[in-house]
Amino acid sequence: MSTTPNPKAPAQRKRVALLDDHTMMRGGMKVFIDSLPDFECCWEAGDCKTAFEKIETDLPDIMLVDITLPDRNGLEFIKDVHSLHPNLSMLVISMHDEAYYAHRALKAGAKGYMMKNMGYDLYEAALRKVAAGGRWLSDTIAEQIFQAYTSGAKPRLEGGLDELSDREFEIFQMMGDGRGTHEIAAALRISPKTVDVHRMNMRQKLKLEDGAAVTRFAIRWMESRKLGHS
Repeated sequence: MSTTPNPKAPAQRKRVALLDDHTMMRGGMKVFIDSLPDFECCWEAGDCKTAFEKIETDLPDIMLVDITLPDRNGLEFIKDVHSLHPNLSMLVISMHDEAYYAHRALKAGAKGYMMKNMGYDLYEAALRKVAAGGRWLSDTIAEQIFQAYTSGAKPRLEGGLDELSDREFEIFQMMGDGRGTHEIAAALRISPKTVDVHRMNMRQKLKLEDGAAVTRFAIRWMESRKLGHS
């Protein structure tokens, strides 16, 4: 005996995974996601290694990814996952200023960028937009990126920082926080020599006279960002 599908049956909930190294952040987001009638948190991870392992056995529909992670940069993680699973929608959630990271996130393969200080109503709007196949950015950043591309130019940042690669920009910020070569190398799991190569490339791209000038610029830039958010 054949059965007719119930047209009023609820749609399958979109499965959302969380990658963030802050336990409290993950916990709060999980409760929020599970409270939405058409979304559910399928799993969570505190580092990229764990997230990679979970993706291979339990692929979600949407993934929320932080940028600052203990074992790898979130943007590099997004690039690798996007190359393996291009249909997986990833949203960046971060405290980093979207003016400096939103374009990089989209270029890496993310579907949008959300600041962690957004209200839950905007988190829900972002999830629904991405679930429907769209992209999510704040109105301000969306307009900047739209104007840049319609004019044929990429988004520009002061001091030439847009010329830096994602890894160079990451090291630049760590230098600005006062970290030395060996400390940066240990944190990123690369050799001190590789850090020095990145520093030399930064000096050339930023048109600065030497490595010390790069460090001074990085420290001033990071201090200005902190003052701007105080």
